[in-house]
Amino acid sequence: MQKIALPLLLIVFFVTANAQDNNYSVALIAPQLLKNANAVKRMEEKKIVISDISKATIYYKYAITILNESGDENALYEDYYDHFRDIKHVEGKLFDKDGNKIRSMKKSELQDVSAIGSDMMSDGRAECHDFQYKQYPYTIEYESEVELKSIFNLPDWQPVKNKNLSVEASSFKVQYPANYHLRYKALNYNKAPDSTQQDATTTYNWSAANIPAIVTKQYQPELYQLTPTVFLAASDFKMDNYTGNMDTWKGYGEFIYSLNQGRDELPENIKETVHALTDKLTDVHKKIKVLYEFLQKNTRYVSIQLGIGGWQTFDAKYVATKGYGDCKALSNYMHSLLKEAGIKGYCTCIKAGASEAKKNLDDFPFNCFNHIIICVPLKTDTVWLECTNSYLPAGYLSAFTSNRDALMIDEDGGKIVHTPFYNKEYNLQIRKINAVLDSTGLLQLDVHGEYTGLKQDNLSGVLTLPNEKLKEYQKGEINLPSYNIDTSDYSIIKNKFPIVNEHLKITANNYAAVSGRRIFINPNILTRYENNFKEDSKRNCSIIIRSEYTDIDSIEIRIPDGYAAESVPTPVSIESKFGKYECSVKVLPGKIIYYRLHESNSGVFWAFEAKALTDFFDQISKADRAKVVLVKNN
Repeated sequence: MQKIALPLLLIVFFVTANAQDNNYSVALIAPQLLKNANAVKRMEEKKIVISDISKATIYYKYAITILNESGDENALYEDYYDHFRDIKHVEGKLFDKDGNKIRSMKKSELQDVSAIGSDMMSDGRAECHDFQYKQYPYTIEYESEVELKSIFNLPDWQPVKNKNLSVEASSFKVQYPANYHLRYKALNYNKAPDSTQQDATTTYNWSAANIPAIVTKQYQPELYQLTPTVFLAASDFKMDNYTGNMDTWKGYGEFIYSLNQGRDELPENIKETVHALTDKLTDVHKKIKVLYEFLQKNTRYVSIQLGIGGWQTFDAKYVATKGYGDCKALSNYMHSLLKEAGIKGYCTCIKAGASEAKKNLDDFPFNCFNHIIICVPLKTDTVWLECTNSYLPAGYLSAFTSNRDALMIDEDGGKIVHTPFYNKEYNLQIRKINAVLDSTGLLQLDVHGEYTGLKQDNLSGVLTLPNEKLKEYQKGEINLPSYNIDTSDYSIIKNKFPIVNEHLKITANNYAAVSGRRIFINPNILTRYENNFKEDSKRNCSIIIRSEYTDIDSIEIRIPDGYAAESVPTPVSIESKFGKYECSVKVLPGKIIYYRLHESNSGVFWAFEAKALTDFFDQISKADRAKVVLVKNN
């Protein structure tokens, strides 16, 4: 496997955004910007004026032409406000296909809604608006002014925010005191920003034009990795009465540590409980496990983001008394439990979630985190704890936070660490199936499945939910035309690498096709790969396969008396940089024996290898559908 730098998708011509005449006629859009586009950004002007370390103002104006119904997602105006962010002004306008103004937004139409979920408490709210216009094409224009009461979070510039969105013109201007150290990182931008200085003020200008729409592809990098993007970051900053500096990750960590220092004191009764649970244990891993399970049984996740509390944790006594907290509070509580037991566990900032999961922390420190977990470095290994999850075993991180850089916080500041990567040896799906086929094509299955690592993530989560959610999951996983699950049973083994055991009894009606004296049956019953990756060497961006796994199926099918094999698929064996595949079929007296192995590799691959990957998947898909033909003896 070759790991490479991600290639640029396009050559961008940099010009100053010119939208003062506001001529939004669709007829003026260049043909190359209509190709693959559901919407076209006609103009965008974003300006940030930084006054000092605790104040900045964002002036933002943009217009987008919506070409069809699929482009409507770009028509919604939405911005948030909270303790550190205040929306001062918003206005919107709607134009027809010829660029004629239809109407302006009324203030009464601007909706003020909560920006949080049902399991959260926050002062964060959002203002949003949609003209709800459906006569395509049409254009929306919005202009806003937002005041920041801290520059800890500075906005970025990413003209291409969505797939199938092209850009006519976009500009980004940042104005700040000349004696201030403003940092930025530009991606897919091939020159330095225009820079001017006047009256002790420095101004940076970035601009871009004529960016064609990007069609989403499988295994594609994030949009910010493919199109012009600028990230901004403060050096010195202030949040309420707290000051910090994020020129380095060490400095960033020092600020987070100072916010939360002294908030790890436990109530006396919890201290006593910690010692009762751990004092007689000699194995540090067992101590961690029992304290983690105590946390899981006695707390629940509630996200609380009020003012500085979005960054500063509630103290351990609060969580112990209330029994709930957000990721910061629960992680701090876990840190406090470990500390009382003489174990050092560190709160660790991380970017959680599937998107941008492979994003590494490099030499550009900025606030790119959305979650906190616990890291416990030991002499022989490191134990990771996800404190917001009530069913994960101690030491296991799911796909939500695994295999990415994170920032461990201690008294010396921030230190970059990497969470575990679960490879194909741990991400296993092993199925053993005993089946009975009758002469009508009905198949009765006795399925024993074992799922480990990332392969058990979804299933272990579903098992804690109501039975109808489990049925929905099973329906999505079982690819049979007509079937009934007669019984199902699951058990979970909570090791460092958790295991879910599954036992199903299924009746599949008309599974095999019967025609006269012959029965046509696919011996691969439950694990047929469907290739949706259909690309060739014309692909122009890298291929990123983020996770890897191993599937193994061992199947024995009893066949009706009096039938013998007329046609049996030949064995298949494929091996490439993308993985390995094997399958074989044997028809013995009274039964069919089937074996299938599929190993999928992760990695970053060259764009020109798309054809080879397509061929690899096509071969698997074809082999998975090969049928045995049985014929009845005279």
